[in-house]
Amino acid sequence: MKTIIEPFRIKSVEPIHMTTPEQRQKMLEKARFNLFALRSKDVIIDLLTDSGTGAMSSEQWASIMRGDESYAGSPSFQRFEAAVQNLMPFEHIIPTHQGRAAEAILFSILAGIGKNIPSNTHFDTTRGNIESSGARAHDLVIAEGTDPNSLHPFKGNMDLKRLADYLDKHGQSVPCVMLTITNNAGGGQPVSLENIRAVAALAKSHGRPFIIDGCRFAENAYFIKQRESGQQGREIADIVRDCFSVADGMTMSAKKDGFANIGGWLALNDADLAEQARNKLIQTEGFPTYGGLAGRDLEAIAQGLTEIIDDDYLRYRIRTNEYIVERLDDMGIPVVKPAGGHAVFIDARQWLSHIPPLQYPGQAVAVGLYEIGGIRSCEIGTVMFGRQPDGSEIPAAMDLVRLAMPRRTYTQSHADYIVETCAELMESKDSLKGYRITKEPKIMRHFTSHFEKLA
Repeated sequence: MKTIIEPFRIKSVEPIHMTTPEQRQKMLEKARFNLFALRSKDVIIDLLTDSGTGAMSSEQWASIMRGDESYAGSPSFQRFEAAVQNLMPFEHIIPTHQGRAAEAILFSILAGIGKNIPSNTHFDTTRGNIESSGARAHDLVIAEGTDPNSLHPFKGNMDLKRLADYLDKHGQSVPCVMLTITNNAGGGQPVSLENIRAVAALAKSHGRPFIIDGCRFAENAYFIKQRESGQQGREIADIVRDCFSVADGMTMSAKKDGFANIGGWLALNDADLAEQARNKLIQTEGFPTYGGLAGRDLEAIAQGLTEIIDDDYLRYRIRTNEYIVERLDDMGIPVVKPAGGHAVFIDARQWLSHIPPLQYPGQAVAVGLYEIGGIRSCEIGTVMFGRQPDGSEIPAAMDLVRLAMPRRTYTQSHADYIVETCAELMESKDSLKGYRITKEPKIMRHFTSHFEKLA
């Protein structure tokens, strides 16, 4: 069928506050043109992130009611641990309040001054946690991964030759090898099972732990099933297990493919490393059987992990993004192709070629989408990645605008509204101006920076 129907019924609704372009102009000025500073009630369609913004199912809400809030040894933790280990066969499952907490714990142990950590593409919080320790984060994605027009089926793959050379060059200064699935900063692009296994083998040959950032593991597994030779007809759960069976550990935000509004975990096989992580957890998050979460949160995640691997849901999820990408591409709006797993990515650098990268074309697109249609998106480009550890600024590999789709939240008509808003912005794109940053923090500046529109 051509119509994308949501494989669920709506049981509860949340009203959307409709605003006018004139109202939104004032809100942008008050927020100093940083979309993170907007009030959510002033957003019509919120595509800032897919992290923790999805709708939970009736079964998840039912699971919440049996949450056990014991400080230690809660049965809710036992159900959570079993659900994780059913898909990710790691020895030690350490809950955290979200994915960046898992990263912070891991890199407080492994990273530090003089250390170098490679990945296909580190996302913002991962990079921030690495660099705040004094270590350096390096991106080794394949060349196709930085070409928005490439139709390579697995643009998130690590460049194996570059990784081998990197490990030879940096040697003992590499505490671990990372891999992000799907590759969020690179357009939500998947990593093949073949590449996951090859990266694991390279890390093992150099005696380095292999850690997967698995926030969108189910979407990645669905792409493997659809695109990788020999994987068709397999169960999503079995593909997921294959992906993680070759890893030594993982970080996870359950706010993505855990279908939860909060939560995450660090999973490890090394007992000594796990003990250090648990000690750090007790200092910063909580006891190892709750890790900063309520028992009801653990229950919601456990149930969510049984729902995220459903073929019907994943088919609808991926197809919605494909639909929007196809519509925008037909209009001549440059987008990252193929469509990503969790978001649509507009190539702002190509679309607004009159705005130099250091004047942040992605920010111009993101502001324009909000002003015209009340759509909040996120710049994934030079604002997010341009500032270097030494204080200099260089253009990012790409200047993208991410329209991240919350899970089970918006409908087909919302998708059509997104397309219509982009079409209206296209009519005035040549008149859009760049921005400069008037105030920024030392790390992860995109969250709180102040912007000023250039004349």
